[in-house]
Amino acid sequence: MADTILVVAEQREGKLNRVSLETLAGAQTLAAETGWTLEAAVAGSGVGDIANEIAAKKVARVYDIESAKLEPYTPDGFVAALKSFIRQKQPKLVLMPHTYQVRDFAPKLAAALNRALISDAVGYKYEGGKLLFTRQMFQGKFAADVSFVGEAPYFATFQNGAFRGDQVQQGDAAAPVETVSVEIGDNILRNKPEAPFKEAKQAVDLTQAAIIVAVGRGIKEQKNIDLATQLADALGGEIAASRPICDSGWLPMDRQVGSSGQTVAPKLYLALGISGAIQHVVGMKGARTIIAINKDSEAPIFEIADIAVVGNLFEIVPPLVEEVKKAKSA
Repeated sequence: MADTILVVAEQREGKLNRVSLETLAGAQTLAAETGWTLEAAVAGSGVGDIANEIAAKKVARVYDIESAKLEPYTPDGFVAALKSFIRQKQPKLVLMPHTYQVRDFAPKLAAALNRALISDAVGYKYEGGKLLFTRQMFQGKFAADVSFVGEAPYFATFQNGAFRGDQVQQGDAAAPVETVSVEIGDNILRNKPEAPFKEAKQAVDLTQAAIIVAVGRGIKEQKNIDLATQLADALGGEIAASRPICDSGWLPMDRQVGSSGQTVAPKLYLALGISGAIQHVVGMKGARTIIAINKDSEAPIFEIADIAVVGNLFEIVPPLVEEVKKAKSA
């Protein structure tokens, strides 16, 4: 039997998490290099439509793991369901997106099967038949290649932005979908989740944003953030910030991008007055296009920017907002 890669996709409230597509894109590349078979699974209650959505991608088979006890999500329920399924299927490698939910259950799942988990990988290498996963160490100051010891199945998670979800390959025909019903005893679930927590209306999941306008200390004063907000609104994007801005209380903490905030991979990332400290860069360097505006021509942010604009953001941004508005109204 051929070795198999199993991608465990994540769904929330009946919608496929975008980061799952990124993981699937990475898995497709790995499958092409290794010659291993690529399959996918999604767990929940009534998630057949999501399984069919995944089946349109280039995969050999999709498993719809069903149980009424998988909705709402609990770590005990997911571990019980996936533990049984993985024991039965015995994949070589289990890949998952490094989301809050996966972080919650994946360590327990790997431990339940007496296996190791390599988490938060930013890439992989396949050399001489040996599979290595790349992890950033000490807030991205250097990277380490990590390998598994022991027997399969192996478990790994990919960081948001490690691969591009829009590069997922479509299949020539829909892959077969197999429904797997799992039994989860009442004594397995030790907690009863409440309704999903929502802080406030302005709370936002920046990982889902296609366009982000981020501000750093170059914005100088809190009142000047309105200028960046105007640009974000004109572009249809979200406002974000580096840590000093959020620490000062100028923007909520849920707007922070970086090693101690959110890791994002939008189509467009506009950095206004951000110097480019490594703690911030590790949270946004997966963006498809990075435009940086900074008056310091030696700012580290320019090293990763696709477009570097050296100048005063207070002189550049206002006419940029007007041009964007004109283009949208044309």
